[in-house]
Amino acid sequence: MNASDLEDVLWRSVTVLGSTGSVGKSTLSVIGHLRELFGADAFPLEALTAQSNVDALAVQAREFRPRKAVVGDPSRFERLRELLDGSGIEVAAGADAVVEAAAAPADVTMVAIVGAAGLAPAFAAIGRGGLIALANKECVVAAGAVFRAAMQASRAIIVPVDSEHNAAFQVLDFAQEHAVQRVTLTASGGPFRSWPKHRIANATPEQAVAHPNWSMGAKISVDSATLMNKGLELIEAHHLFGVAPERLDVVVHPQSIVHCLISYADGSTLAHLSSPDMRTPIAVALGWPKRVSSPSRQLDLAALGTLSFETADRERFPCLALAENCMRAGRAAPTVLNAANEVAVMAFLSRRIGFDDICGVVGKVVDRLDGQPAGTDLESVVAIDAEAREIAEAAVLRLAA
Repeated sequence: MNASDLEDVLWRSVTVLGSTGSVGKSTLSVIGHLRELFGADAFPLEALTAQSNVDALAVQAREFRPRKAVVGDPSRFERLRELLDGSGIEVAAGADAVVEAAAAPADVTMVAIVGAAGLAPAFAAIGRGGLIALANKECVVAAGAVFRAAMQASRAIIVPVDSEHNAAFQVLDFAQEHAVQRVTLTASGGPFRSWPKHRIANATPEQAVAHPNWSMGAKISVDSATLMNKGLELIEAHHLFGVAPERLDVVVHPQSIVHCLISYADGSTLAHLSSPDMRTPIAVALGWPKRVSSPSRQLDLAALGTLSFETADRERFPCLALAENCMRAGRAAPTVLNAANEVAVMAFLSRRIGFDDICGVVGKVVDRLDGQPAGTDLESVVAIDAEAREIAEAAVLRLAA
């Protein structure tokens, strides 16, 4: 791979929102790899942001030399300024500063802030334009049609970074949407794939975050353990690609090698395969529409030997069925689902509720707000999100009492 072949992508400026999280770290790993190949000036950084981990942010900033480093927690500003004193890197703090960084004129913006906290920065990046590498599924799930309208109205190019949606992005024939019969996302099954239902109910946070294939943050790992992650991804696919709910499905694939399968009207099914490493879809996004190198390992199918597939068990993993029902119901149901799930997962990780209580809490909130109209703009989406969180927190308090 020669620099001359990639001249139009190597010098793209990049902002990484959520640089100290799992996806943010992987993004910088890919950029570091490309700089080793093509020089320290490749993929210059406009900004790095983190919520509160200023020590890690400062280390990243000194290594990768962004123009600006931003911490979302304003109480951490003085610490960040102290750590970056004399570096020449501009520092800022607060939620507004993160949104300002998202709206800065970068060629590529990696949206890797976890949860609904990524809503405002994601919309700011989309409104500015450029290439948006989207690793925050919650903003698509929570904002739904509002997100899709913003995406269609913007000059931005959205490249999803979730491995399944990135795979679909590469394999879907967008010129022949009429011929797409089914989009099937794969799920590893998480750490409890083979556990009986009674044992799953008593799982600990340590067991839930021990994903067998992927290295992810705690919240996403728990979502994988409940299969809520896959339900959220179905809703995301519905909005990103305009695929009707009845044409979306999930299959359990323990090896996490096949990430998505697209079935067409002529009987063909096209699959995307890669090692379970987020740096592969990140490299796709950074270089789109060209392909750039990543430090991910290449597949050796002979060494793998077997790829297996199973039906997703919605009885043992009711969060998947709950998410599918919310996708079909539409209106505000996905927004409520996402908000309540974030509260329930955090409560589980802090040992305030049990693993089996996660779906119970979320289901109660969804039932309580059943039929509520969807938000029509970002402000109304945030209001629905806040109401759902309040009800979810009350449900957690009752369980923890």
